[in-house]
Amino acid sequence: MSKALRSIFIFVRVGIAAACAVAAIIMATSHYSTNFFGITMEAKFQYTPSFKFFVIANAIASAYNLVVVFVPTGSPLSGLVIMCDTIMAMLLTGAMAATGAISELGKHGNAHAGWLPICNQIQAYCDHVSGSLISAFVGLIVFVLFMLYNIFKIVSLDLHVCR
Repeated sequence: MSKALRSIFIFVRVGIAAACAVAAIIMATSHYSTNFFGITMEAKFQYTPSFKFFVIANAIASAYNLVVVFVPTGSPLSGLVIMCDTIMAMLLTGAMAATGAISELGKHGNAHAGWLPICNQIQAYCDHVSGSLISAFVGLIVFVLFMLYNIFKIVSLDLHVCR
């Protein structure tokens, strides 16, 4: 693999790590409180298990992408990296789905269950969650495209060798 292509791979991996780290940091720093009819409402990411899962998954994905930068191209670990990329993509997708569902519930509530929306009272908290989801979504899309490219590259190499 050429040095230019390796540099692009490193740049993409570091970019994915940065997007996941930003998502985790934004979510982890979201802490707001407000008074509503004399009652203090407090919102923290720690109060929701799916938000904790989101922070942990994005932190793991960020660290993973930084570690994978040091795996030499063409080494026996390359197959393991593809497998771990797939697992990491599933982990990030699950974290984003859970967080997206809870954030939607916080934004609109659920009239059937009697759950009121909180975004009308704590808008800054919901903005933090939305920003975190956007950053994680960008990281996930780039990660999945990068993973698919690597899988295609391995499959096409195997098909070329078989001919």
